[in-house]
Amino acid sequence: MGKINGCLKCLFIFFNVVFAIIGCVLIYGAVKVSSVSPQMSALGGPSLGWAWLFAIGVLGISCLGIFAGCSEKVLALKIFAGFMGVGMVIMLIFGIVVVVTRNKIRDALKNTSSEVAKPIMEDEGMREMLEQLQQSTHCCGVVSPRDWGNRIPASCQCSTYGSGLFGQRDKCISRPEGTTGPSQIYGQPCSDTIFQIMDIAFKISMGFCFGFAITALMGLLVSFFMIHQVKRHDGGGASIAMKGY
Repeated sequence: MGKINGCLKCLFIFFNVVFAIIGCVLIYGAVKVSSVSPQMSALGGPSLGWAWLFAIGVLGISCLGIFAGCSEKVLALKIFAGFMGVGMVIMLIFGIVVVVTRNKIRDALKNTSSEVAKPIMEDEGMREMLEQLQQSTHCCGVVSPRDWGNRIPASCQCSTYGSGLFGQRDKCISRPEGTTGPSQIYGQPCSDTIFQIMDIAFKISMGFCFGFAITALMGLLVSFFMIHQVKRHDGGGASIAMKGY
């Protein structure tokens, strides 16, 4: 018979396996997001290094938890509990950082300065994505059509008979003086739409951070309970051995 309650042990190992899988998924996500990391950093977003640290930390601590649950060793459980305590604090800090970063990017995209659009406009892949966004949501430029320089793309062309993404009438304006391209372009910049897309990712991140903080607290409490069970089992065995002697 094991030192720890069988149901509790299986549940503990199961959740650590689930979080190990989540850690692998997060590492895969960090690899995919690496292509837009420079643009995020330029807008005031966090460095991708934090995402790698978070993903590897989730995977490593989960593997430690699996080992601690299977081995039923007090030292391993204590180390795991320590990581849970530290992890809970870190996740709370990460959650606050995500909230602050979200507000910084929102304020940056509301800024009418063309400096905000430079990181996006200098990347060819981001320019192509912006053109696709302009066609589907009927907007032009990040903060203004001037973001495209002297040549306004055809994706900014506006029709007085068209309607936007939510059925509202498109606001058409004349292209800026000194530029080439369609004579009538969308007057609405894409900054609001860009932020709405990024806001979804921020809300998911906030849910992850605060959710992991609560999970870490639960893991800490369960670890303490398992340590208590192991110590009680070892103490009881020692007491019986001494009486037999």
